[in-house]
Amino acid sequence: MTEFDYIIVGAGSAGCVLANRLSENPEHRVLLLETGGSDKSIFIQMPTALSIPMNTEKYAWQFHTEPEPYLDNRVMHCPRGKVLGGSSSINGMVYVRGHAKDFDEWQQHGAKGWDYQSCLPYFKRAESWYLGGDEYRGEQGPLGTNNGNEMANPLYRAFIDAGKQAGYAFTDDYNGAQQEGFGPMHMTVKGGKRCSASRAYLDPIKQRRNLTVITGALARKVLLNGDKKATGVEYQVKGKVQQASAKKEVILSAGPIGSPHLLQLSGIGDKTVLQQAGVELQHHLPGVGKNLQDHLEFYFQYKCKQPITLNGKLGLISKGLIGARWLLNKSGLGATNHFESCAFIRSKAGVEWPDLQYHFLPAAIRYDGKSAFEGHGFQVHVGHNKPKSRGEVTIKSADPTVAPKIQFNYLQHPEDIEGFRACVRLTREIIEQSAFDDYRESEIQPGEHIQSDEQIDAFVRQAVESAYHPSCSCKMGEDSMAVVNSKTQVHGIEGLRVVDSSIFPTIPNGNLNAPTIMVAEKAADLILGKAMPKEQPAKVVMTANWQTLQRSSEI
Repeated sequence: MTEFDYIIVGAGSAGCVLANRLSENPEHRVLLLETGGSDKSIFIQMPTALSIPMNTEKYAWQFHTEPEPYLDNRVMHCPRGKVLGGSSSINGMVYVRGHAKDFDEWQQHGAKGWDYQSCLPYFKRAESWYLGGDEYRGEQGPLGTNNGNEMANPLYRAFIDAGKQAGYAFTDDYNGAQQEGFGPMHMTVKGGKRCSASRAYLDPIKQRRNLTVITGALARKVLLNGDKKATGVEYQVKGKVQQASAKKEVILSAGPIGSPHLLQLSGIGDKTVLQQAGVELQHHLPGVGKNLQDHLEFYFQYKCKQPITLNGKLGLISKGLIGARWLLNKSGLGATNHFESCAFIRSKAGVEWPDLQYHFLPAAIRYDGKSAFEGHGFQVHVGHNKPKSRGEVTIKSADPTVAPKIQFNYLQHPEDIEGFRACVRLTREIIEQSAFDDYRESEIQPGEHIQSDEQIDAFVRQAVESAYHPSCSCKMGEDSMAVVNSKTQVHGIEGLRVVDSSIFPTIPNGNLNAPTIMVAEKAADLILGKAMPKEQPAKVVMTANWQTLQRSSEI
């Protein structure tokens, strides 16, 4: 069959949701195209193995940026999922929705109907929270979320206690009424296994007769007729070029790198950019690929006095025992991503909602697993999450196998530099609290000698890494640089939408998997013409005196 009602390009966090929701009606014929293949590898399923699929070419596009001019010309790693489940099959499984104000900000940027109260029902629809549903949390959705091993390692609670001692608030659910503060962290793990979008949304419905899933399919371009209407997709499987037609719509869910690149390959984008790449212009849309944003982070590492960290579990025997327990009953250290406590704080007075995020890890080790501190240690991943710097994704060639140029311009804006200075100074203050006295030894990184603004700035330029949250490159809105309108339809092209993190107008304060799934849930209703769910407005807890205080223990 080559004719479908809907064609979805990309079986990632958004594409899997759309495939499920659009195929619920048996009269809808749905095609889902994915370049990668099966997600059933043990390294994808086992939460503790998270660094392996991210750094494996089979499961991820191993993109790299151009030299980043404000990071001493470093070339940064930008992996993106190339497997069923997309980046939700290779990510760190951290479940953060973002602050309520992030979505109000979307609406202020022109995304009508995407304020927090309009998005909350879709967060709830997607989720099955292990403690049960309430005004904020869902209990019957496909996506399982929990807290791993309930912070069994005492270092997790020491971090929360240190935050409270430093004068910050406690929050028992940062995905509920109050994001700001210190508390337990949530992850997309269910029954001890990674709960990717593929496992949650695709596995239960793969056998639907009206759903066709084609893996190993590289999308080459969107097919357009002379009236600027999307009529289908050209794709390639095992070297053979094929076409599929869409009676209703083509939906790009190829992610923040793939979706703008595919639009440009199709002749949709800035005319000068397309001309330079040798692509015939079909529709001038200057915002395609622009407004690119990401989160940066670095590891604040300390030696630990007590032998209680994961650094003691890195030997072959320990790894074997962890793996055996997980294989036997999906429990223990194999069943967690190890990020079980966290914090969201504001970098300075006058910031209305949190712009710094912490993931606490009871180990001193690189995120990619390539190097660990020799003794025992612990670390916090910390980053400034509301960057002002903007980059772009730019097509380099009309050949769809040639990766686009990726340039984030990290730390271009002085406020982003200032935000990372706050990361260093505020983190030191937190870890120096008495809650860590029994555990904290000397500072491994940055090192006590890093003190002045100039020293901090130089350290940050060399040490920061991407948090792997690229987004916003096909922004939603109604202005001249918006790529899609508030209904996710591409401006000026009939029958074509983009639904993934590329359409975020601004990057939220948190990891991006949860809001990407929410966007797809809401977009499915828009595509199907369903009425938006009506719920009572939920209370959002804010710091009352944020204008004058950087922190408050009483929110």
